[in-house]
Amino acid sequence: MAGGLAVGLLAGAVVGAAGGGRDPAELQLLDLDGRRVAPFHDPTARGFVFVLARTDCPISNRYAPELQRLHRRFAPKGLVFRLVYPDAGEDVEAIRRHARDFAYPFAALRDPEHGLVRLVRATVTPEAAVFVAEPPGPRLVYRGRIDDRYVDFGTTRAVPTTRDLEQVLEAVAAGRKVPLRTTAAVGCFIPRAE
Repeated sequence: MAGGLAVGLLAGAVVGAAGGGRDPAELQLLDLDGRRVAPFHDPTARGFVFVLARTDCPISNRYAPELQRLHRRFAPKGLVFRLVYPDAGEDVEAIRRHARDFAYPFAALRDPEHGLVRLVRATVTPEAAVFVAEPPGPRLVYRGRIDDRYVDFGTTRAVPTTRDLEQVLEAVAAGRKVPLRTTAAVGCFIPRAE
């Protein structure tokens, strides 16, 4: 399988609003028609949820029902969800088919230049990044796993004991102050951008 499986270890402090002092508001990704889009451009959003995915990552694919559930619960509360494909080599038609086959109810974007990947220091798929919308600009409050269902390679729980992403989304939706939190994600390596 392209990309291989890996445990993404998320370490290091976040500088500024997100990794490396970059301004999230300046981030641009590509839609599936190849147009540049500003993923934080939604003045009505309370927050933004990015989930990095690959068409060929079995761990990422197994989270589709959970992501659908989280979208149903939190999109009406002002959280904007985006599925982000960071592999520059993934075919756009394969991405469209993947998003359709797994019934993702939110937009798919591409990050072939790894702007978002670098911003949040993502290493694997699936990995989530949550930003809150604040007057000075979007602020990263979470990066890491969706839940703790995947303990390590070949070691899974039937049911997760900690639903990390859901806990963060509950706090954001309730308008609570959310400090930055990171967790380790288990999944498929994100190939380096050329």
